[in-house]
Amino acid sequence: MREYLRKAHHIYYKIVIGLVFLFLFPFVYIYSRKPVNLTGMNRMRRILSQLTSNLSGIFFRYKFEKPIDWSRTYIICANHTSNLDISTIILLAKRRFVFLGKDELLDNLVTKMYFKTIDIPINRSSKISSYRGFKRAEEYLRKGIHVIIFPEGLIGNDYPPLLHPFKAGPFRLAIEQNIPILPVTITDNWKLLWDDGARFGTKPGTSSVYVHEPVETSALNITDADTLKDHVYALMKNKLGEPFQSAIRNDEQIVPDLTSST
Repeated sequence: MREYLRKAHHIYYKIVIGLVFLFLFPFVYIYSRKPVNLTGMNRMRRILSQLTSNLSGIFFRYKFEKPIDWSRTYIICANHTSNLDISTIILLAKRRFVFLGKDELLDNLVTKMYFKTIDIPINRSSKISSYRGFKRAEEYLRKGIHVIIFPEGLIGNDYPPLLHPFKAGPFRLAIEQNIPILPVTITDNWKLLWDDGARFGTKPGTSSVYVHEPVETSALNITDADTLKDHVYALMKNKLGEPFQSAIRNDEQIVPDLTSST
């Protein structure tokens, strides 16, 4: 019975997304015309995320290690186990932000218009595509626009999920541009909707989200990129807890604490 209820909720959730997006589409289309209105487009996807999650009985509880100064610019890094993670970060971030993500999102009806205009699609198997993507991210950061990246680069096939190794690119970018990393640990989205929800369905509930203190990069140089990466990985790993913690591969090394340089 529980399986059928989750499947039914998944169908309902997809219908809600379709109807809300259809209602908002004219506004998204207008904001996407040149010159593109980034604030307007992000306002629309914030409304989309709020309505679709609330109407589906899905809520997010944010806990902050310390208040975030949103007048600063961040590279926002979060673990990735669910399509809900996108809404989670949209509702957290303020208006001026973009996503850097896989180019497969150009094939998604909801994300297509964003990744054709303001967001940054990259083909991770192409060095040229990755290079161009991170150069574009640099331009956004210089303009004071947050860049949101899921450093695992994928939603793994493991259930319960694993915290997969992080890509180095976001951390090199943070050091090169002297931009702090804002780590975000999303603990419960996979329980409500794992991956795209197709395999196990979805269910209503409240997801806990922990927003860490920003990790400063001003005292680091490019040779510290791996150390920064491992430090952020360790922060998220330590916050995930059971049962997620027990599913994580035991292959990480002891990493230096960077808090002394923040």
